[in-house]
Amino acid sequence: MDEIKKIINLEEKRLQEQNVNQPTTLAEFYLDAVVDLNELIKKAQERTWTALQAKEFNISPDDSRKILGKYLESKIKLAIIHVDLVGFTKLCMTLSPNRLADIIRAFTQEMSILICSYGGYIIKFIGDAVLGFFMVKAGGVEEEKIPSTNALNCAFAMKNVIKHGINPILSQYDYPEIHARISVDVGENVVVQYGWEKHKLNLNNENFEVRNPIIDILGYTISIAVKMTSLAKPDQIVIGQMIFDIVDENLQTRFNELPINSEVWNYISSTTGNIYKIYGSKIDQ
Repeated sequence: MDEIKKIINLEEKRLQEQNVNQPTTLAEFYLDAVVDLNELIKKAQERTWTALQAKEFNISPDDSRKILGKYLESKIKLAIIHVDLVGFTKLCMTLSPNRLADIIRAFTQEMSILICSYGGYIIKFIGDAVLGFFMVKAGGVEEEKIPSTNALNCAFAMKNVIKHGINPILSQYDYPEIHARISVDVGENVVVQYGWEKHKLNLNNENFEVRNPIIDILGYTISIAVKMTSLAKPDQIVIGQMIFDIVDENLQTRFNELPINSEVWNYISSTTGNIYKIYGSKIDQ
């Protein structure tokens, strides 16, 4: 990871010399070979135990605000990832508030850490779901391919961490095992600012008002990505046609096209004019 950061610093210096303002992010480098999944699983077990015992949560969307703040009121291309818990309503009905909060805290923390590990950013937490993005630089297919591949590898890592990292600790403490649905797609989105989040800061016995922008992402891609999640089976990844067409064949072979009734799924592809195809990961993947 240190080597990648050195590369990013050199790339940012080069862009500055060329007067290019677009920031360099980790998502522009293939990270699957750098990320140690076994180490992530081990750390996930440790953090899950800590989350259950000490109520810690150490993830914040602050970094995403800094990145997205450069693109307010404009369109940018992003790879979107959305992951949510299966059977959340049942968990709400069967668990005490404290135990439910423990599971949500452990789940959202680990999913957020994985998104960041693969070069992405957290947009927001939505109840039992985490929504993240990977920056895609303007250019051709190759510029889309790397962050899209990172997002997809992140999704597969999520499945592994839930199965081998989180669930063994939950079972050890007599919590129910959890399962998730994950969706990934790529395309244009609009960055909007709704207003300001204000809070007081005391510094040297003086009070200051600090304002953080409330920033969100809107658009066809993020809408599709969130809606696709409901079509996934437990522990399955669902991806859109745009991202399927971009990634390498070795990733494509891990998916099958889903036969979806047009009454259930009627989104139209902007490139083909036909129903937008979606693909689901194979059971053994």
